[in-house]
Order: sequence, then C-alpha cells, then structure tokens
Amino acid sequence: MKNIKVSKMNFFFIAVILLWLKSYVIYLTEFNLDVSNTIQQFLLFFNPLSSALIFLGIALFARGRRAGIWVIVIQSLMSIFLYAQVVFFRANSDYITLPTLTQTNNFGSLGGSIASLVTWTDLFFALDIVILIALYVVSRKDWSLSRLQIRKPLFVLMAGVIAFTVNLGLAEADRPQLLKRTFDRNYIVKYLGAYNFAVYDAVQNIKTSSQRVLADSSDITVVENYTKNKFAEPDPEMFGIAEDKNIIKIHLESFQTFLIDYELHGEEVTPFLNSLVHDQDEDYTYFENFFHQTEQGKTADAELILDNSIYGTPQGAAFMTRSNNTYQSLPAIMHQEKDYTSAVFHGDDKSFWNRDEMYKKLGIDQYFDASYYDMSPDKVINYGLKDKPFFEESVPLLESMDEPFYAHLMTLTHHHPYLIDDDDTTIDPAETGDGSVDRYFQTARYLDEALEQFIQDLKDDGLYDDSVILIYGDHYGVSTNHNRAMEELLGEEITPFKNAQLQRVPLLIKVPGVEGKGTVDEYAGQMDVMPTLLHLVGVHGQDYIQFGTDLFSEDHKDFVPFRNGDFITPDYSMIQETFYDTDTGEKLEPTEEMEKMRDTVRKELELSDKMLNGDLLRFYSPTDDWEPVTPSDYSYGNKEEKEVTNDN
Repeated sequence: MKNIKVSKMNFFFIAVILLWLKSYVIYLTEFNLDVSNTIQQFLLFFNPLSSALIFLGIALFARGRRAGIWVIVIQSLMSIFLYAQVVFFRANSDYITLPTLTQTNNFGSLGGSIASLVTWTDLFFALDIVILIALYVVSRKDWSLSRLQIRKPLFVLMAGVIAFTVNLGLAEADRPQLLKRTFDRNYIVKYLGAYNFAVYDAVQNIKTSSQRVLADSSDITVVENYTKNKFAEPDPEMFGIAEDKNIIKIHLESFQTFLIDYELHGEEVTPFLNSLVHDQDEDYTYFENFFHQTEQGKTADAELILDNSIYGTPQGAAFMTRSNNTYQSLPAIMHQEKDYTSAVFHGDDKSFWNRDEMYKKLGIDQYFDASYYDMSPDKVINYGLKDKPFFEESVPLLESMDEPFYAHLMTLTHHHPYLIDDDDTTIDPAETGDGSVDRYFQTARYLDEALEQFIQDLKDDGLYDDSVILIYGDHYGVSTNHNRAMEELLGEEITPFKNAQLQRVPLLIKVPGVEGKGTVDEYAGQMDVMPTLLHLVGVHGQDYIQFGTDLFSEDHKDFVPFRNGDFITPDYSMIQETFYDTDTGEKLEPTEEMEKMRDTVRKELELSDKMLNGDLLRFYSPTDDWEPVTPSDYSYGNKEEKEVTNDN
C-alpha cells in the first residue's frame, strides 16, 4: 500500500468512482425500483455520477491536504445517508423524507425493529471509506499545500451539472413531467438517484411550507365542490339505524387480508376472525376488497384517514407535520351532532406519533395511554403492551365512559419485527428462513386469540350486542423487502400488480339489529369508513369535507386510490403507470375511461394535499352551528400519574 500513491485530483476521481459504483450496486440489490427498459437501466447506472461530482467537488475548494479530508468527510456523510435509506427501505419499502425526520421521538420504541434490519454484510457500506482513508494516509505527504487552481473545481462542478442535465433530459423523455407527477417517490429515485431525490424532497417541502401562508378562504371552494359531487346518498334503511349506539373500533396492527383463511402447517392462522367472516349468525359484513391507503405515516396515517376521510401527506405523517392544522374529525362531529364521547386506547407512550397533541386537534375526549395500564416487563414486548392484557385491562376503562361512546382500541403485538415470547405462541413459525415473516403468523395467531377473548369479555359485560363493532387492518405487515419469503408462502411471484393486490386489509362491521351481509365484494378503502359511520348514527355527511363515500350506499364510489397515485377498481388497476385487468392481472392498453380515472385520482390526491398543506378547514364551517375544536379543552394522562408528578 505504501507504494500506491495518488495525486490530489486522482484521489478525488477515485472517490467519485467508488461512490458511483457503490450507489449503483445498492440500487440494484437493496431497492425495488422495477426497471423496465434500456433507458431506465442506463439511468440507474448513470444517475449517481452527477451527485458524486457536485457534492465531492465541493471538497476541491479546500486548501492543500484538507481537500482530502473534505472528500472523506463528504463521502462518509453521503454513505451514511445512503445506508439510512437502505435500512428505512427494508422496513417500509419507501425512502426517508424530511418530514419523516420529525418523527425521531418515535425511534426509542423501534430498537428491536431496527436491529432486525441490520446485517453483517452492511459493512460493505464502509469499504470505500476505508480505501480512501488508506490512500489519503500514504499520499498526502506528496500533495501541494496550496489550493487548486479555481478552474479545476469549477470544471468538476460544471461536469456534474451537465451530467445531471443529461440525466434529467433522458428521464423526462422516458417519463414526461417527471418532477410534476411525483406521487410515487420510487420514480424519482429510479430516474434521478437517491441523492438528487433528497434535494428534490427538500425543495418540495419548502414549497409545501409556503402553501399555508399563501392560502385564503377561496381555496376551499374547489375542494368542497369536488367532495359534494362525489358524495353518495345514504341507504335510507341504514341511515340512523345505529343512532345512540356505542361504536367500538378495533385496530388490527399490520394485518393483511391474505391471513384470512390462510393455513400454516395444516392449521388456520386466525380461526376466530375466520369464524366472524363465515358464520352468518355473527351478523358481520366483511369487505374482502378493502384496501389500506396509508403512506409513510403507516398507523398514524390510518388513524387520520379513518377519522377524517382525507389522505395523509405524501411525505412523513400529518400527525407530526400537520398537527397544528384545523380538523373536522369524526369524533368531533359525532360529539357536536349526537353527543358522543370519544376515546382512544393504546398501550404505548402517549407522545408516540405525537398523539397527545394531535388527538386534541381531533377533539378526542379521552386518551387511555400506557399510564392507564399495567406495563410490567412480562406484559410488554416490542412496541408496548401485549394485546391480551391490553384488551383485558381496556374493558373496565370502556365501562367507565359516558354513553354513547366512540372507542378506538389499538393493538401492538402484531408489529414488525413480530417478536413474541415462547409462552404466547400457539402455532409454529413459518419456515422460509426470513425471521420476521416466519414470526408474522405467530403474532397474527396471538392477536386473533386476544380478539376472541375481548369479544367474549364485551359479551359478558353487556357491551357487545348493542354496539357497532368495527374491525379493521391499518396497513401492510410484510414489505416488498420480503418478497422471496412471501413467494414461497403464497406460491406465486410477487409482481408489482400482485403486491398492490396484497394491500388488502380486513374490514368487518356489525351493526346492532341489522342482519350481516356476509362477504361482500365491494371495492373500498379506509377513506370510506368515516362517511359510513356518520350515516349509521344519523349524521348526513354531505356538508362535511370527505373524500370517501358510504360503504352501504348504492352510490358508493368503488375506485380505490393509493397515496402514490396508483389505483384499483373492480375492472382495472393502474400500478406504476401500467394498466392491468384487476381479475386476471393481464396488462391492458389504456382506454379513454382508464385515463380519465387516472386523472380523477390525481385530482383527488392534489385536492387533499392542497387542503392539508394550506390548512384550508380553518376557513370552512360545515354547518351554521359548527364550533371549531379547541385543543386547550383537552388534557390527557392518568390522574394518578399526574398527582404523583405534582407531588414530586
């Protein structure tokens, strides 16, 4: 190594090549970018070059040997950034954006989840840094102490700009309006690279932040017109049929529909849920084509969507980035219109996902967080309280609420990386060799058993028969990073189309006094829950801003947009700009109807973003006697906990 010495400029170019090649290898091996033609293949290889030249080129302005140190520091920072993206993608099949960085107060609960995403082969990410340090040590003595002629770093930066211009031109040729039609971050990374994506994301967030300042009362009109035109009149037989009935909404964490009726080792994974789906005497209506519509906010997105019938933000979570907005939520509406009391039950710290602040904006009366539960070590795993003690301890809390109430119970155990104590397992893991996927079925069985006991407790306490019971899945549990294991379990290739179909999550509804409809094939999404519940309790929803429609209405709109701009209808689907027959998965040539639906979905997403980014509901009164929610009216936390704190 001592005989291998390089000049300052050669050191720089070696760094560029190492970063370029490392990025390309990582794109190929870690990200599912769905490269489909020669131009995309070339751009995937080419796009790291401009970033490497521009960012590392800054180091050439440093004097003497410090240029080498700057190169190593910048290379290290870019490598750390890239590795963070890899780990995040392994967990979420998505990329870190600036808004997700506001969620760092959640990281304390993610230890086990993050540890499961790191492997020893990740040392590869540091190999180029080691090489550069070694080269610097043996070469620096021969470097001039003076600064490079200014034309050299300027030439490098200009080369980087030219490379980016060529990159963008080819990308726009393959996907016109790339930087305008950007609901899907995968496209930006595929065409422009992870580093340029970060720059683009920063610019977009600056633009978004300015929208609230520039918004005025006229901006809400176009949103109001769209939602009123989309509105579905309620079924007269269902409207108000659950008036004054309690509503118990049960959140199944990370639960995907493919688990229903799935058998592992000859056993049903979720026998109790299967019975609710198939036993007509249970009087449930089960929506087998119900999809989650969450994005980076995952569970927090699901909460926002179900209780507000609006989309989450394309980056980050509205619970974190839009917690100062004005909302007209389901709990607040039912309180003002029908005198409902609302509560959320969750065996985790109250500040996770900024819930203790966001719930005040939503007008939620009570928040039963971890301080209300026995959080002994033997009852806690992974993210918080195990589901069985959670449900058991929630029953007396439910009984303490004023009726009618709207109660939302959120489970935790069935969450990545699906950790479970041996004493809690009643089914063997799968045998794919992918630990989190193999355990996924064990925690699903545990959740199923916990739910069965909870339903029985509700019956024993007289809360079951006269309450609306709504059971739903919040988001996917197995990301595309685990496609190999899923292909082994499902016996088919996980294509982009198949992955979209796997975004189904369960929705079961039992309405007192109403015969369940069994399994229905209506296509629907989480956006449709709020208008459905409003109509069940007798609140006409037309004057409220809602992007969903009543599931029991004959006019229900059966297209399901995803946050990234894809969508699914009963007849056709658009996934990553390709149209498919929803039933067969066969690729289709787009018709005028399909293209019109694509434009409708984009318009709906844009209007929802406009409303959130501009905080437009502050300008809107749905009824003459509507009273905006006052967050200062709400205070959360166990009274006993507060008293102890005050005494100290």
